[in-house]
Amino acid sequence: MNQKYMIYMYLLKARTFIALLLVIAFFSVMVPNFLTASNLLIMTQHVAITGLLAIGMTLVILTGGIDLSVGAVAGICGMVAGALLTNGLPLWNGDILFFNVPEVILCVAIFGVLVGLVNGAVITRFGVAPFICTLGMMYVARGSALLFNDGSTYPNLNGMEALGNTGFATLGSGTLLGVYLPIWLMIGFLVLGYWLTTKTPLGRYIYAIGGNESAARLAGVPIVKAKIFVYAFSGLCAAFVA
Repeated sequence: MNQKYMIYMYLLKARTFIALLLVIAFFSVMVPNFLTASNLLIMTQHVAITGLLAIGMTLVILTGGIDLSVGAVAGICGMVAGALLTNGLPLWNGDILFFNVPEVILCVAIFGVLVGLVNGAVITRFGVAPFICTLGMMYVARGSALLFNDGSTYPNLNGMEALGNTGFATLGSGTLLGVYLPIWLMIGFLVLGYWLTTKTPLGRYIYAIGGNESAARLAGVPIVKAKIFVYAFSGLCAAFVA
């Protein structure tokens, strides 16, 4: 009886994974080319986008919070990247400063972190509920992205050889060792997230805050710093998704 109960509990915990296996088995039978290497790589390329957002969101949820703004932040970060790559940055003297691809990536990453810092600061310093704060940020970012280029997108991200900013478009479709670059990026952030939550004091703080924030505060856990960090990390993940 005890063994049956243990098997039942194991299956209950693994129900999501089992459901995924059943879906894969179903489509493998119904679609002949479903399990081919090329199709699996294409699917993982798209999963990498959601997965990268989920990594940042996981740290936020572990603290007992929520970040509804990640999708909109990714959108506004994408518009910032397109603007820097296409139009450059106008200076006060009338000149235009153009950026190469690494500089664009750095600027967008900093922008995403800053948005996350704003979320974390508003939540911790002003006591605003994470749901309300990030919902407001979602609409701010979504509206800003819409107004950023008068409702238009940046269709040409190829850059120009003369400016040295070519190659940006390949970040989403390029490969390394036969695997798409977004997949490698997701794996890198997954390893980083695992290391942060299991091998560092910050990870213990995150779990402590999510378990019992009042007890964590009495134990001397730096709640404000930890919360601001997880929202900044979520913003960083959204920036790299962009």
